[in-house]
Amino acid sequence: MTVKPHGIGAKLERFSSQATSATGSTPGFSLAALMIVVWLVTGPAFRYSDTWQLVMNTITSIITFLMVFLLQRSQNKESMAVQLKLNEIVAAVTGASNRLIDIEDLTEQELKVLHDHYRRLAEKAKQDDDLTKSHSIEEAQTRHSRKVESRTESLSEPRRAGG
Repeated sequence: MTVKPHGIGAKLERFSSQATSATGSTPGFSLAALMIVVWLVTGPAFRYSDTWQLVMNTITSIITFLMVFLLQRSQNKESMAVQLKLNEIVAAVTGASNRLIDIEDLTEQELKVLHDHYRRLAEKAKQDDDLTKSHSIEEAQTRHSRKVESRTESLSEPRRAGG
């Protein structure tokens, strides 16, 4: 099922992948640090002139500008891959809600509603003595209500002597 990109998109994909790997490596960092050292060492030779400063500022601005787009492209690809893996897990797990597939496409408000839903579920789970159980909000609410009723009933029952 591999779809091979072609044309300029394929070339940009390869370049992006290679550049991200190179700039995120020890040699990439070392090269950047060396560039700063060379710039500092050459300062006295150029009498710390405006041109000397302008050259370094221009180079770093161009690199920074390009890296922002390069890193964003890489981040988008990584994020999509993670989302697809999570979607596969949700789709494959029996009992998991398929409503969670592609939730990254929801609005921020819709995500807040889901967040509140799962926060309530977590609160109910914290009240449960068995940490290995997992359940829906509705199951958690029903279980919690039964526990409260059970505790209320046991407190209202008169205690027997010797028991």
